Parts: sequence; structure tokens; C-alpha cells
Amino acid sequence: MPKLGMEPVRRASLVRATIAEIGRAQSLDVTVGQIAKTAGMSTALAHHYFGGKDQIFLAAMRHILSEYGAVVRASLAAAPTPLARAEAIITASFDETCFAPATVAAWMTLYAAAPTQPQMKQLLTIYHARLRANLTHALRPLTPTPQADAETLAALIDGLYLRAALSDAGSSGAAKHTALRTLQMILKEPT
Repeated sequence: MPKLGMEPVRRASLVRATIAEIGRAQSLDVTVGQIAKTAGMSTALAHHYFGGKDQIFLAAMRHILSEYGAVVRASLAAAPTPLARAEAIITASFDETCFAPATVAAWMTLYAAAPTQPQMKQLLTIYHARLRANLTHALRPLTPTPQADAETLAALIDGLYLRAALSDAGSSGAAKHTALRTLQMILKEPT
């Protein structure tokens, strides 16, 4: 007889285990069996809840994106002006919670898998669209070209994140400062 109420607990455990195993392997080159073992359950149960490795990984990335979204929303809630909103989005993008080694490995895996796996590409597309939309909204009162400037900042954030994540230091501080400096340069450009 199944234990009532255990599904959410087990799903969350599998998501955490997936992130941990991807972090350990530095790729999606892990098995459902390894993930299940780390989660403390059988491979059959992992398959029952998610179907396969790709579905577990998608759930793990949705979890990471949900955590990132919470950081962004909290930062935006404390930002009273359009400039503060733009700075809050940049700061949230380089929050130290995004730089846990396993989280970085999951992001790298998502970027690598997106060109060949439609569901992963869709998840990455949603992330990019939300980032651009948030930046555009913040920049609209500050610049005559908010969409173009938001695209520039979004590309810079992704590039700086990847560079910081792949560096030996793995710190986001310098990347965040570069993005904030770029924001200031964009806002000082003559129109």
C-alpha cells in the first residue's frame, strides 16, 4: 500500500539528487539509478515519478529556475525606482545561490542540451524571455531603446555568468560589477 503524501517528498528528493549527481559528473552523463540511489529510493520509483532522466533533469531545472525567480522577485520588491529595478535584476542574476557548483553544472548542462532537446530549449527560451522582459520593463523609463538595451544586458549577464561559473574562482562578484558598470554606460550614452 502506498504511503499517502509521500509523492511530493520523493519528487523533491529526486530533484535534489539530480542536481547533486549532475554536479558530481559535471554533465547529464548520470543514470536514473545513480540519481535514485542518491535520493535513497529504487530506480523503479524514480521512473514511476518522472519517467526518465530527461524528465527528472527538466524538473531539476524548473526547481533551479523557481529559486532564481524567487531571488529576482525579492530583489524587485525592494527596488523603488526603475534604476533600482534594473540593478536588482542584475544583482539577482549573480546571487551566490546561483553559483553552487552543482547548480552551475545544471545550467551548463541545460545550455548544452538545449540545441538538440526541444523541452530543454523551451525552458531556456522561457528564462531568456523573462530576463529580457524584466530588464525591458525596468529600462523603459530610463532609455529610448529599452528592448535593445535589455537584450544587450541579458546577453552580457549570460556571458558573464558562464565565464564566472567556468573560472577557477567561481565567484560572481566581478561579473556582477561588470554588468552594473555596463548598465551605467548604457544609461549615460547620448540619445
